Amino acid sequence: MNNAAPAPLALVTGANRGIGRATAEELARRGHDVVLTYRGHADEAAHAVAAIEALGRRAAALRLDIADPADVERFVGELRTTLRSTWGRDAVDVLVNNAGAGADTRLGATTAEVLDTLYATHVRGIYLLTQALATPTDGVALLADGGSIVNLGTGLTRFVHIGRDAYAAMKGAVGVLTGYWAQELGPRGIRVNTVAPGPVETHFSGWVGNDAVRQVFADGTALGRSAVATDIAGVIASVADPASAWVTAQRIEASGGYRL
Repeated sequence: MNNAAPAPLALVTGANRGIGRATAEELARRGHDVVLTYRGHADEAAHAVAAIEALGRRAAALRLDIADPADVERFVGELRTTLRSTWGRDAVDVLVNNAGAGADTRLGATTAEVLDTLYATHVRGIYLLTQALATPTDGVALLADGGSIVNLGTGLTRFVHIGRDAYAAMKGAVGVLTGYWAQELGPRGIRVNTVAPGPVETHFSGWVGNDAVRQVFADGTALGRSAVATDIAGVIASVADPASAWVTAQRIEASGGYRL
């Protein structure tokens, strides 16, 4: 008879590429099964699932447009069904709110539509998803007691890059939510933290393979190089780990000492 405890289960949004995928794979290396979400690029999501399965863990990829409230509601129902059919359980242990969208915003050249998209993705979407998972329905919440939420912030709330003001402001709001949720969910043993990356070489940042940009960021970083997705994934996984059980309501910057 096998009485081993089931593997912890993580949900990572926007995990078909970049920091999200690296985080999903790092959590798998540390013994988690993973549900990952993607908005587009279903082929990348399938490759991420295969990579996690190659690490000996189970995974599922579900589509989610976090900026669309109706799709968040649909996703929550699909997640509940997937958890029961694939894992025989009702909740995840870790939520990583990673899915995001970027835009160049400058005074005099920023539209209401761009601001709405950033808000819908980074504030409203994260709020509605977290609310849906953390709030018990029929006595059962989709985020387990004793679990962990890791929100993705940004170093841009500490230092300034012109053209990133609106994105940084939305991430600043995420930091505020982190503290409020940590207080509200603390009685259930749920920890909530923000991990704030500095510059990271991913498709999201738009400078993959650009040696000149890489060098600029390396020159401004205490550790002497620019970051890649796995650098941030390790921090996220460590914050989510039960070994960090006394860490909550914190903003943890993972920038390698950028612009000290």
